[in-house]
Amino acid sequence: MMKNFIYANPTKIIFGKGSIANITSEIPVSSNVLVLYGGGSIRSNGVYDQVMSALSDHTVLEFSGIEANPHYETCLKAVEFIKKNNIDFLLAVGGGSVLDATKFIAAASQFTGNNPWDILVKHGHNIETALPFGAVITLPATGSEMNNGGVITRAATEEKLAFSSTHTFPIFSVLDPETTYSLPIKQISNGIVDAFVHVIEQYLTVNSNKLLLQDYMAESILQVLVQEAPALIQNGYDYDSRANFMWAATWALNGWIACGVEEDWATHMIGHELTALYGLDHAQTLAIILPGLLHIMKIQKSQKIARLGQVIFNIHEDDAERQLDLTIQAIEKFFNAVGIKTCLSDYGLNSEAIAPIVARFADRGWKLGECKNIESEQIKEILELRL
Repeated sequence: MMKNFIYANPTKIIFGKGSIANITSEIPVSSNVLVLYGGGSIRSNGVYDQVMSALSDHTVLEFSGIEANPHYETCLKAVEFIKKNNIDFLLAVGGGSVLDATKFIAAASQFTGNNPWDILVKHGHNIETALPFGAVITLPATGSEMNNGGVITRAATEEKLAFSSTHTFPIFSVLDPETTYSLPIKQISNGIVDAFVHVIEQYLTVNSNKLLLQDYMAESILQVLVQEAPALIQNGYDYDSRANFMWAATWALNGWIACGVEEDWATHMIGHELTALYGLDHAQTLAIILPGLLHIMKIQKSQKIARLGQVIFNIHEDDAERQLDLTIQAIEKFFNAVGIKTCLSDYGLNSEAIAPIVARFADRGWKLGECKNIESEQIKEILELRL
């Protein structure tokens, strides 16, 4: 049965070639703008120059060095900079990590509590206001450009926590597919896997085939990702493939396909610990965990796994058990085909890496999945399958 829901998404999307120039009219000229970005690739690919040209009539300052998994400590430095320089508008330029950091910074700079870490401990439920911010997205993957969530890593304690708030939607996001041309193939591969698993977390849940619109929309996003993957990997200058990918990644996590449905997110929650403790890329963790989780939760998710195999991978087996197994194998093969390895051993991790992760979930008492029935014992089984 479809759950009750309220859906509102205030983010304005500005899509297409040359669209960065539009930010001129999206940010008040009277604003003191802080442009936030990562390691500086935007300087070599021309995005930085486009942004600065568009903001030539604005007062602009810069904050760089935001990590691929944004650090809490770095975000606090940005908060201090904002307060010192009376910044009143933020512009994230880069991928989802830069935008995740910007969301947290926008909230933390206005937080009245004693410790901004409390924002993450309480998953953003205590955010009462935030600085306005926009985004120029250069890496399709996270969907952060059209949602209100983010994930921040505290390097000192090796913790990675998620947050969301009605106050942390971007006012606008610019998506120009040409900005992705210079991305390394590894980042494209990561983006494909990230977007794919975002959809899976909202689609491949308890046995139900009654939520037709959400299911059909989810399947269309998955089909785009699977269909465009070869061109994305082989031809870096195919504008239509890049545009389809960029838009699919946005729709994978803008909240629409989550309306009225059960959601899982256990793959992400377990994967966060692999990143926090061992430094793996976010998409790598998802590719490792998902096949194992689907195997352990195969009965609970059987109808949806079977349907996924039929619709996305053209698997049609009379034997129900074989249908499920071949579908899970097809997902893993897809991840491998786009260049992402799927076992812990592929990243130099062995059985000794499992215990610290299991202990964290046991200590927290977290119950994951759409039925809240994935606990530390099941997490141990999932990880052991992925050795």
